[in-house]
This record gives sequence, C-alpha cells and structure tokens, in this order.
Amino acid sequence: MADTLTITDNRTGKSYEVPIENGAIPTTALLQCRASEDDVGVRGYDPSFTNTASCKSRITFLDGERGILRYRGYPIEQLADQSNYLECAYLIVKGELPDVESFARWERNVTLHTMVHENIKTFISGFRYDAHPMGILLGTVGALSTFYPDASDVENLESRRLQTRRLIGKLPTIAAYAYRHIRGYPYIYPDNDLSYTGNFLSMLFRMQERRYKPDPVIERALDTLFVLHADHEQNCSTNAVRAVGSSLVDPYSAIAAGIAALYGPRHGGANEAVVRTLQRIGSVGNVARSVAQFKSGEERLMGFGHRVYKNFDPRGTIIKKLAYEVFEVTGKNPLIDVALELERIALEDDYFVERKLYPNVDFYSGIIYQAMGFPMTMFPVLFAIGRTAGWLAQWAEMIRDPEQRIARPRQLYCGEDERDYIPLDDRSPAGDREDMVSDDI
Repeated sequence: MADTLTITDNRTGKSYEVPIENGAIPTTALLQCRASEDDVGVRGYDPSFTNTASCKSRITFLDGERGILRYRGYPIEQLADQSNYLECAYLIVKGELPDVESFARWERNVTLHTMVHENIKTFISGFRYDAHPMGILLGTVGALSTFYPDASDVENLESRRLQTRRLIGKLPTIAAYAYRHIRGYPYIYPDNDLSYTGNFLSMLFRMQERRYKPDPVIERALDTLFVLHADHEQNCSTNAVRAVGSSLVDPYSAIAAGIAALYGPRHGGANEAVVRTLQRIGSVGNVARSVAQFKSGEERLMGFGHRVYKNFDPRGTIIKKLAYEVFEVTGKNPLIDVALELERIALEDDYFVERKLYPNVDFYSGIIYQAMGFPMTMFPVLFAIGRTAGWLAQWAEMIRDPEQRIARPRQLYCGEDERDYIPLDDRSPAGDREDMVSDDI
C-alpha cells in the first residue's frame, strides 16, 4: 500500500492524494485544494508549531511519549554517564563519536579559541554593574561578528568549521567574564592546561591561587549538565537559530538569536523560576497548600510538564541523581527537600497524573546550580554554554539542506477589508471607537 493520504474537499467534492514521508505530509500539497479559480488553496494553521515539522534533521531523536532522548542515536543516559561535553559536542557537530586522535585534535582546536580579543573585555566592561549576565552574553556574542568578518562566508565549509570551534571555545570565556563583571572581580584568562569545564570554573571562581584546581565532583557535575543541555531538537531557541540563520547571516548573529530566545522564563529561564517557586513555598509543610494553589490556577508550577515530553524527562532523572553527588561536596541545598515533597505529592495526585505533568530538566538543575554557588541570573547562561554545540550543528545542517530557503511562515489574515484613507482632521476621536486594537500593544 502506498504511503499516501487521500483528502476530500467537501466544498468541491474533489479528492487529492498527498504523499506521506517520514510520517509527515508536505503542506504545500494542500495548495491544490481550491474552491474556485481565484482561491489560493488551503494552508495549514498551527500556532506555535505544535504539529508542524520545519526541517529534516539527523541530530537529535526525541520521543516524548516514551521519555527518550538520543544524540545521533546514542541514549542520553549513556552519554551523561560515560562521555564528556567536548566529546558530545564533537558527536553532535560531526555526526560520529571521535577516535582518540580525532578527539585530541578537536580538543586542541577548541582550546586554541578560548581566548577573546582584549576589546571584548572593554566591551563587557561597558555594561552596568547590575546588568543581567544573559544580556551581556547576548550582546557580546552578537558583537563577535564584527571581530570575525570572515564568518559571513557561511557556505564555505572551512569557515563554518572555524566559527564552530571559535564559538564553542569562547562561550565559556564570555560567560565567565559576564559573571566576573557583575561581581566586580578582575577577569581571569583561560588556563588551557585545564579541561573545558575546569577552565570555565577557573575563570569564574579563581582568586589568589597561583593555580586553580577545580573540585572534580563539581567539574564532572557541571560537565554532565552541559551534556544534558547540548541539544533538544526543534525547541524555541534552536528554531530561532535556524530561522535567523536561513537569511545566511553569520553564525554569531544566528547564535545570538538563540541566546535571546533562551533568555525567556518559558525556556532557559525556567530553572530560575523553579528555584523562586521553591523559595516561595519555603518548607516541606507548605507544599500541600501550594499544590492546591497550583491546581486552582492561583500560581503556575514551573518545572513540571513539557511541551514534548508526556512522560518523565530523561534529563530530569539524571539531574536528580546528580544533585546528591554535588551535595556531598557543597552541603545539602535545603530546597531539595521541598522539591522532593512537591514531586511526591504531584505524582500521586490525579490532577498531575491525568495531565502527564512530570518533573522536567529545569526542576532540579537550578537547585544544583545554586548549590555550586551560581547566582540565579547565571542559570540561563550555563544553559547557553551547553546548547552552543547543538545550535551550531542545527545551523550547519540548515545551511547544507538543499530544501531549506529563507524562513518565511504564512499567516491567516483576519483584519479589515479594503477601506479608504480618512484625513487626520476628519477622523472621530479615538475614545469614541470600540474597535481600537492599540490597547493590545
């Protein structure tokens, strides 16, 4: 039997056969469904892309119903346990796990690009002392395009490789400088004798030490968090990177768009919102009352449920276990008891079970970041460091895809029909009009 879908247009009685490929139909096939000669055809209407595939990708597989996440076919559980961030970045960007020689070369090439131009330090110093570090990261990454004009040659393979190494290498440095700036501390140069994540911790927290030695448990935990955040299919920020990148702008501008999308509380800022919610609850004894408030709609429960996952977020399960390893070094974050009680009550409550609201990656990650000593404003910055590899892989895949053109979604126009212009002096006062839409802006 052919993989097709037969559509009958009840307006005309005509039937159309539409091909099915990879479980999807090309929505352009709907344009042939016309009620009249001047009809433009049927369009798909899908606010927020809840059931629309915008691309074909070989990078990340996600099955929300079964709670499965894989990078290039490798289960996230195996990668989090046995791999490290730079190896996962290689896998995501290049498509295969490296051999020993290839990984050594990749590690060296990324490490060579951890240093930033001295003018970048001056640029960051221009931000207010209380600037949000995510805003600093956003502005600084966008500014990198002015330092590397060669990056505009996006269809050149060697240029794409170079910019990829630059961005993966420089993101931790810029992030650390943003942190040091808001703390009022002097900037620390990269120490390329340390690991990728160890170097980042050095640039963040080094003070008077001649050599900074990161705690191996903290180093490993943060590196694992980078692995868990490395890619996640066509989420809001990845979609932003692809959409902006489709204009063939340089990758620094495209990645800056991803950072801007990640900035929001519904995306990269969600773990900060979780911590604030747990702080507001305050103690285990207040959890039951707070759950009732969440169910009534008085408050929004952050960290539960996911746009895609209708089962446990596999990353959340890994992070929950990771939390206890971190607490062995940092001491127990008291919010963990509130979080565990909230999870226990929610998972036994029909309201949450029926709606398939399970803890997601944000529910425990903020608690770990806080235990490590990061201010909440740094949480989305840490997310961005890990996600950089995924953004770059998705951007490069989009550039190479012959089916991709500049992103240009259509709309369903529901506004006024044609009407004549009225001179300013002849118009009625705005207060007399009940159909004004300006109040929405």
